[in-house]
Amino acid sequence: MEWADGRFEVSDDATRLQLDVIHGYLVRCYWSPGIPRDVVERAIANTRVVLGVYDGDAQVGFARVITDEATYAYLADVFVLESHRGRGLGKWLVECVHAHPALQGLRRWSLVTRDAHGLYAPFGWKSPADATRYMEIVDSEVYSRIGENRAAE
Repeated sequence: MEWADGRFEVSDDATRLQLDVIHGYLVRCYWSPGIPRDVVERAIANTRVVLGVYDGDAQVGFARVITDEATYAYLADVFVLESHRGRGLGKWLVECVHAHPALQGLRRWSLVTRDAHGLYAPFGWKSPADATRYMEIVDSEVYSRIGENRAAE
């Protein structure tokens, strides 16, 4: 699938993804600081729906959706590079995620965000009605331990 708007394009063609751009952003963002490049590569390889935002040939945004394509989807790693913010590309990317054919008719979607509630709310996203039903395991130090283990090898 591809969507075009002037000079910008959103595409689900995984062969177009620019791992240097994606890793370069994720390694420094608040939700995955220090993430190793091979972990990003493995995550992308094992994700069914990946969308890149492009300004010509340059990748300027990304999102991935972990899904069974029947009942559930988890939206992750959504970003637009700082140099391209303020142009509506994040909103357009989320629109394209919601329009993707593999993601139609799902019963439940989820995501985690610290500061982008305003981006997602217009698409129907809201805080859980009953957060007591949700459970999680969070290991915020996992990437630093991976780096320590590699350094010791």
